[in-house]
Amino acid sequence: MKSEKDYLLGVNDFELNRLHFQHGVWKKVTDGFLNNTGLQKGWKVLDAGSGPGFVSFDIRKIIGDTGEITALEPSEVYLDHFRNFASENEWKNAETILGTAESAVLPENYFDMVFSRWVIGFVPDPVKFISSLAGSLKPGGIIALQDYAFHGLNLIPRGGAYDKLPPYVMEYWKTTGGDLQIAERIPKIFKELGLEQIIYEPHSLAGDPESGIFKWHDLFITHHIPQMVQKGIMPSDIAEEILNDWNAHKNNPDSIFFSPLVVDMAARK
Repeated sequence: MKSEKDYLLGVNDFELNRLHFQHGVWKKVTDGFLNNTGLQKGWKVLDAGSGPGFVSFDIRKIIGDTGEITALEPSEVYLDHFRNFASENEWKNAETILGTAESAVLPENYFDMVFSRWVIGFVPDPVKFISSLAGSLKPGGIIALQDYAFHGLNLIPRGGAYDKLPPYVMEYWKTTGGDLQIAERIPKIFKELGLEQIIYEPHSLAGDPESGIFKWHDLFITHHIPQMVQKGIMPSDIAEEILNDWNAHKNNPDSIFFSPLVVDMAARK
């Protein structure tokens, strides 16, 4: 089973707070995706790689008391966050499973939907990941994934050291077997597994230094570029140049940050 030390981005207070902020920034996109899947009151839903449960909480609001939300997560720290929130809200239909899609024993033909956001891009074997989750779906059930096709990352004005960043981030993901371009591969995997693709829709957010999306990226690079240096992925002089350029853009009110593409991907069993 994957342990907390295996998390590329860490399991700690900083990451918990970053995930909470991230959820707020991307909530409109994720809410729209859930709506497009047809998620309904009374559904049984598995949130695979739920983290602290921020999407799980939103799903629970939709499915109500007659549905069921199950958080599948390898971190006890994050599962405790989910359990505490469920207990505070006196939910009787919130379950947890400690483990991963590949390691956990999941019920067969049980869930109406399996949802997973920013998880499959970290796994070494995405076919096994999807296949394991699809087995837990009822016939006609939906697997819904959100993850990157790592294109479109831009900082305006262009031409500074920041432009060197994308290949280093992609190498960072690869250190644990992940793929930041995973969304490009999903349609073929769906087809190979006999799943009928019903949604494939990309999204990018953009904003100035006061926007949520700019601050979201700031939280990531200011914390994780030093990690890239520590892992030997990025030379320290390049890291300094990129961060200096980023900080200069932060102080320029005319700067615009464009996020990489995040793709809504769903298929029916």
